[in-house]
Amino acid sequence: MPVPFFAFLQANARWLGAGYLLALFSGFGQTFFISLFAGDLRAEFDLSHGDFGLIYMAATLLSALCLSSVGRTVDVFPIQRVAAVVMLALAAFCVSMATVNSVVMLFVTIFGLRLCGQGMMTHTSMTAMGRWFSAQRGRAVSIAILGFPTAEALFPISFVALSNAIGWRGAWGFAAAILVALSMPVILTLLRADRQPKSLESDGTNVIGRQWTRAEVLRDPVFWAACLGVLAPPFIGTAILFHQVYLVELRGWPLELFASAFVVMAVVSVATSLVLGGLIDRYTAVRLMPGLLVPMAAACFVLAYFTSQAAPFIFMALFGMSSGITATLIGALWPEIYGVRHIGAIRAVAFALMVFASAAGPGLVGWLIDLGIDYDFQLAGMGLYCILMSVVLTLASKTARLRDKQPGN
Repeated sequence: MPVPFFAFLQANARWLGAGYLLALFSGFGQTFFISLFAGDLRAEFDLSHGDFGLIYMAATLLSALCLSSVGRTVDVFPIQRVAAVVMLALAAFCVSMATVNSVVMLFVTIFGLRLCGQGMMTHTSMTAMGRWFSAQRGRAVSIAILGFPTAEALFPISFVALSNAIGWRGAWGFAAAILVALSMPVILTLLRADRQPKSLESDGTNVIGRQWTRAEVLRDPVFWAACLGVLAPPFIGTAILFHQVYLVELRGWPLELFASAFVVMAVVSVATSLVLGGLIDRYTAVRLMPGLLVPMAAACFVLAYFTSQAAPFIFMALFGMSSGITATLIGALWPEIYGVRHIGAIRAVAFALMVFASAAGPGLVGWLIDLGIDYDFQLAGMGLYCILMSVVLTLASKTARLRDKQPGN
């Protein structure tokens, strides 16, 4: 029988807590946090919006390229050691941002923040959940990823106030101090004991199965078909949020209206993650994969065709649902299909592609806006892409399930 939820929490609190905190403190390298200081950085180095956007996109793309190689370290070294190095590096780049004095140094700093924060902190957290848990993998991932909405809820308001009090450079220095003095001791203490999937968390039906190498995965059509769908939420979501000022000006909405809707996104994302975690453990991530993009498609159509002031809240609810589904489902999907022996290397490639998509989205959409391509037309096109990819994901899901039933898999 599956382990009851609270018994599962009690038995695995230290490992779940470590995964949650790694996700939480990845916030210092996430777009929502770095963008809080965009105005200060543009003023400091006399950069236009386009100049800063180009620097940010290039640094993020470079971090995505490096992540596919650096991410393999979680297969070679203990999670505790990788986490320690990544947190120290992230703290160092926070110090670098606090002392940045040139555009070149700014580029290097953003690259480091994106690689260590959005990249390796997230990658380490999700890889640990995928490796440490088997029958309860979906539940474990759904708990760990709650660190992301927690950071989105707490960091902006806290660090904007801190920046007003001690300056934006001081705020980045404080972020580094938090990482070294608070997050590192707690997380490394929690990770002191490694975890292996135990029979107590299995229902007895879990089978080890084939353990794919990264080279085998890269030759697998199912992987690339799944990626075509998985990349849609980071591409679309980042593009829309990055150009939110353009959107509200186009609709005639107050910017405060759109900003206030983020609370809805966070609440729905948390609820969706918790619900989906249990569903994954019951039905498997592969079976649920075809529904991945349905909320994202609906969110795009809402923004494209509805102009009332209720639209941002409906969009954020759907976007929050999409975010919760994407993070939880993908956290369980790769180890479920390809095994856990090489999951660090496999997930590093998949996550690098997601980072690449999140960097390319704002740039491509901004370029189309400059060309005069109607924004509503772009949004509707994004929705249609999600529908098309839902068909592709359905075929990929069926192929993966049929293949899993074959002898030797």
